[in-house]
Amino acid sequence: MITKIKGHIKRYLITGILVITPIWGTYLIFKTLLTSMENLLGDYASSHFPEFYIPGLGIITLLIFIFLIGLLTANFIGKKLLDLWERLLKKVPVVSSIYSALKQIVDSFSMQGSGNFSRVVLIEYPRKGVHTIGFVTGTSKGEVQDKTKEKVLNVFVPTTPNPTAGFLLLVPEADVIPLDMKVEDGMKMIISCGIITPPEKKKG
Repeated sequence: MITKIKGHIKRYLITGILVITPIWGTYLIFKTLLTSMENLLGDYASSHFPEFYIPGLGIITLLIFIFLIGLLTANFIGKKLLDLWERLLKKVPVVSSIYSALKQIVDSFSMQGSGNFSRVVLIEYPRKGVHTIGFVTGTSKGEVQDKTKEKVLNVFVPTTPNPTAGFLLLVPEADVIPLDMKVEDGMKMIISCGIITPPEKKKG
C-alpha cells in the first residue's frame, strides 16, 4: 500500500514538473528579453532623446525585431543564413548543447500546432503484439497505393522524448486502430515518455 502511494506521489511530482517547466521557462525567457531590451533601449532613449522616449519602447522594439526575424527567415536567403548560423553554433561545445535542446523543444511545439497531423492512431510496431502511437499525415497515393492494392495511410511514428525525429510507416487502413485523444495529447504522451496520459473519454 505504501509503495503504491509512493508511486502515485512520484508520478504526480514528475507530471507537475513537466507541466510547470515549459511554462516557467517561457516566462523567464520573455522576462529576460523584455527587461534587457527595455533597459538597453529605454535607458538610452530617455537619456539622449528624452523628448522621443516612450515607456515600453524596449517591448515595442523587441516585437518589431521578432517580426523582422520571422520575415527574414521566411524566404530562401534568410533560411540559408539561419542554416549557416546554426552550423556555427553547433561548433561551440556548451552553446551547441543548450541551443539544440531549446530548438528541439520549440520544434516539438511547432509540430503540435502545424496541422500536418490529422489524428492519433495505434499501430502494431515494431512487431506483432507490440503497439505504438502514430500520427496520420495523409493517405498514400501514386505507386505506393497501386502496389499495395489497398488503402494505405501515411503514419508518422515519432521517437521518445524527441518527437522531431521518427519513422514514416505506410500502414494499411485496416491495420490502424483510431484513438479519441487529440494530437496535442498524443504529443504530450510521447514527450513525457508515457508519464502524461490523457484521460479516457467517457462514453455516452
